Amino acid sequence: MTNLEQQVLTHVRAIIANEEQVIGRRGILAPLKKALLNEADIRVINDTVSEDPALAAHLLMRSNTAQTAGVVSTKNRSIKDALIRLGQVNIYRYAFSFYLKERLDSLEEPYKKLVKGYWQLNEVIAVDTISLLREENEKGSGLKIDADEMQTLALFSVFGQVITLTAFAYLNSELERPISLKVIKSLIDNHQQTLSIEAFESLGLDDDLRSEFMIAHNLSQTSNPDSAGLLLRRVLSKRGLLINPL
Repeated sequence: MTNLEQQVLTHVRAIIANEEQVIGRRGILAPLKKALLNEADIRVINDTVSEDPALAAHLLMRSNTAQTAGVVSTKNRSIKDALIRLGQVNIYRYAFSFYLKERLDSLEEPYKKLVKGYWQLNEVIAVDTISLLREENEKGSGLKIDADEMQTLALFSVFGQVITLTAFAYLNSELERPISLKVIKSLIDNHQQTLSIEAFESLGLDDDLRSEFMIAHNLSQTSNPDSAGLLLRRVLSKRGLLINPL
């Protein structure tokens, strides 16, 4: 690693460790997380989410994606119904990804275009994974994997790249002379695992998400046949995206 790459890596890791810098000041996310951690009444969670109509609409849309794919039979017709079915972990994962995407949309070019490409890849992987889950269910494989857990995990498939590139964009915005994108490409190629895990820890995401992410990328193993990570691994392997190839 060159001296420049080491310096950039140090700065990028410092930015990743700052949740507010990465995802911004979110008036809804903090109280929502507090309510979920305190296992607040569903009415409290519903009222909190409803303060942001865009987030409420997003959660309802996400909750019905599994139904549309034929994995869940009952469609949610209200945000309250959606919240009840999703459960606290999935609610927060969806909300976090929603606000992260919103933050990414404010990046300057060329970073906005690059991160958008990664985000679109996340979405495609999510669709592929839900389709695979439906196929397994139709074959009678007996998998007991929650469709929303599967989808939320898939939305973090290339989380390390998204967060690292975002941090690099913030770093370059503060410099008089921007650093070449080749430097960040080298860091992503060589330090994706470390940066991904640090991002999960620093940004307060749940341990199960990090654990299944590790399984999905073949960085850890499991004997649990109902692991969402194992199913996602098949999709990532087919696309050549595993951090630790099979």
